[in-house]
Amino acid sequence: MVPGGPWGVWSTGLRLRETSAAVDAALALEAAGYSALWMTGGFDSPFERVRALLSSTTRVTVATGILSIWSMTAAEVATEVDALASRERDRFLLGLGVSHAKFVDRGVPGRYRRPLTRMHEYLDDLDRADPLRASRTVLAALGPRMLELAAERTTGAHPYLTTPEHTSWARELIGTETFLAPTQMVVLEADPATAREAARRYLAMYLGQPNYITSWMRLGFSADDFAAGGSDRLVDALVAWGEEDAVTTRLRRHLDAGADHVCIQMLDREGGWKDQPLPVGDWQRLAEALAG
Repeated sequence: MVPGGPWGVWSTGLRLRETSAAVDAALALEAAGYSALWMTGGFDSPFERVRALLSSTTRVTVATGILSIWSMTAAEVATEVDALASRERDRFLLGLGVSHAKFVDRGVPGRYRRPLTRMHEYLDDLDRADPLRASRTVLAALGPRMLELAAERTTGAHPYLTTPEHTSWARELIGTETFLAPTQMVVLEADPATAREAARRYLAMYLGQPNYITSWMRLGFSADDFAAGGSDRLVDALVAWGEEDAVTTRLRRHLDAGADHVCIQMLDREGGWKDQPLPVGDWQRLAEALAG
């Protein structure tokens, strides 16, 4: 099911930290008022963690953001979803994506080919395995063809590392009926140097990824913006930083641009990806500001 409210949490920690820490965070974030918990799918089955989060919560949507189509077959996904308890299945949203050649080819060189075609084929397989599943699925989509496929074949689109301008463009492309849930990186930090340093630690792994580079160039950025850890202009466009009021203003720009739901990825001011942070306190502070 799509989330029932405009604000959700996007987190690698919900997927990759120990189960007890992830469950404690899920309970706190549900109590704070967030309507969805988006967790990365990783490169193996995420369904053990999906079940843990669903069984420990009562209201939130639990979503994969995203499960790589190279990590599980459509039949395997359908079997796992079908095994969920009916009430919990109704709160699960399947987010699928094609990931990146760098990661997909790591174990099987050359496997990452024709990603758009492969996504078409995967959705066909999913339809055969579970005729209703594709209509309860969202796609990681940045460019026009994947966005169009999301609108034609699934519930909606889940763009990552974009801006409110991309949200506006995507909404115009996919129409008014398709669910649109961009992710927004956030640092609750007012000092520009500290905030940008934290942002660059997270952005570093994406600055060489062709699909993101292409997406950012569509938004008007150039090669100079991708050098030396990313220009201030790029960092400030991709990561919302500041006190709560400044960040909530930025998040609401996505809603004004046509988003149905915004997935808030809270960055740790001190750590990075390898720490798999769960900065629950920052999410709670932001939830209070968003409710005000």
